[in-house]
Amino acid sequence: MTESGQTRKGSSDAGFTLVELMIVMTIIGLLAAIAIPSYIRSVQKAKEAVLKEDLHTMRTAIDSYTVDKEKAPQGLDDLVQAGYLKSVPIDPITSRDDTWMTSESDTLTDINETEGGIDDVHSGSEGVSSEGTTYNTW
Repeated sequence: MTESGQTRKGSSDAGFTLVELMIVMTIIGLLAAIAIPSYIRSVQKAKEAVLKEDLHTMRTAIDSYTVDKEKAPQGLDDLVQAGYLKSVPIDPITSRDDTWMTSESDTLTDINETEGGIDDVHSGSEGVSSEGTTYNTW
């Protein structure tokens, strides 16, 4: 400012106007609206991939236990105690390790099998996957 109280030509005030701030906030909001659903889908797909791998591992362990011991395991804890699994995995959908649903069959799956037990395992979640099926049918 000059001595007379007038501002000099060419000098600018430091800072942003309200309109500029609103434009920036709108752009940030739009970018977040695009990114968040994509992130949520990625997390869901990652959990589904972990679920598929855990189910495959547990089913392989059930089959190996059945062939080796000539009887099916009575529960998932039998697989851990016999060393086929280090621990019962946490269901990535329910985030718990005690929600696995096991199924037993009346038929023996191996010719040498002498005693029945669990022959399959599923997630305990009733949520719907990105494929349109419920997790407990995988």
